[in-house]
Amino acid sequence: MPNINDFKAKLAGGGARANQFKVTMPFPGYAAVGGEIEDLAFLCRATTIPAMVVGNINVPFRGRQIKIAGDRTFEDWSVTVLNDTNFKLRNAFERWQNGINNMTDNEGLTNPVDYQVDAFVDHLDRNGNTIKSYTLRGLYPINIAAIDLNFDEATAIEEFSVTFAYQYFESNTTT
Repeated sequence: MPNINDFKAKLAGGGARANQFKVTMPFPGYAAVGGEIEDLAFLCRATTIPAMVVGNINVPFRGRQIKIAGDRTFEDWSVTVLNDTNFKLRNAFERWQNGINNMTDNEGLTNPVDYQVDAFVDHLDRNGNTIKSYTLRGLYPINIAAIDLNFDEATAIEEFSVTFAYQYFESNTTT
């Protein structure tokens, strides 16, 4: 019969911790002023390991539905960022989106290589070493969320979320 020692032996490294991660992402040249990569690594408060779905194709056969694996799709990915008083990251995300579609004249970049980047999510162990990494390929922001302002938040730092579309991701276990 399994016991607590058997369970502890199976939980390698004490278990992966949800609060041990780092997000790094270069901004396109037109959106960056410098330092955004390092700032995002510190100020990204929350994210997720990217999700994927393999769809189903239902094929009818003599009154039954036969399920066949369909294409893989990748769900949008989001980060939550702490805002600093110079709005450095918020401004960079706004410039990035404005390059894709300018607010004043509805024009923007047409070549995806000019506005898409690769982003990196590193899952860390308790010593800061990467235990698993994800590379999101061809990423760009599709939604920069509002920042809520109100008198009730006297003890909170502003934060905002950014949602991205991307082409696909690659994962790598480094341990």
